Amino acid sequence: MIVFPAIDIQNGKAVRLRRGDFDDATVFSDDPVALAQQWQAQGAEALHVIDLDAARTGELVNFEIVERIVRAVSLPVQYGGGIRSPKSLALVAGIGVRWVVMGTAAITALDLLQDAVNWLEDRLVVGLDCTDGMVATHGWQERTQMSAIRFVKVLEQHGVRRVVYTDVARDGMMGGPNLIGLRDMAEATSLEVIMSGGVALLDDLRRLRRLQAPNVVGVILGRALYEKAFTLAEAMDAVRA
Repeated sequence: MIVFPAIDIQNGKAVRLRRGDFDDATVFSDDPVALAQQWQAQGAEALHVIDLDAARTGELVNFEIVERIVRAVSLPVQYGGGIRSPKSLALVAGIGVRWVVMGTAAITALDLLQDAVNWLEDRLVVGLDCTDGMVATHGWQERTQMSAIRFVKVLEQHGVRRVVYTDVARDGMMGGPNLIGLRDMAEATSLEVIMSGGVALLDDLRRLRRLQAPNVVGVILGRALYEKAFTLAEAMDAVRA
């Protein structure tokens, strides 16, 4: 299982939100590029980078910073935020990120989703952001009427291979992950699933490991790492022990 340290970029800085609230952000670094290098030095195997401004507006606001991160580290980078047009898809895919995360457009623009599947194949990941079991879009600001389970079936039909499952209510709250929702999602699909949101303790990661869901292939960690609840090395040990 891959442990992804998260680097969420807002106004050029690395921040963490609470429950996806753009007005409730904690700044953890003024230099996201240096932060990426620090995670690499600590033994990270991959990074999860999100342009929060792009996720909200649909414009690649912090694209230049993301490009610098990709150049500054030798790690595979998983990027998401603002990919809602062929142009933005091509720009992001062309800078060397390993995985491209499509969020809003995967539910609002199925033609673009299919083009992305055909072009990127296993490099494409879809962000499955959920509020009370329903899919959220536009940087988590809007809630749709489509359930996460129904949406994952649509993604399967289009040939998507991997999703990032986020319970928005848990994200950044340090209250523990929604492992029941994760288990239900993993059992409902053959897609690979990466969990995001709510991890606060090493025991959360141990419980994640004990789910024994073979298609859960990764976990994204943010606030718990930044507030030093545990180290990256400890997290990696916990999911593999």
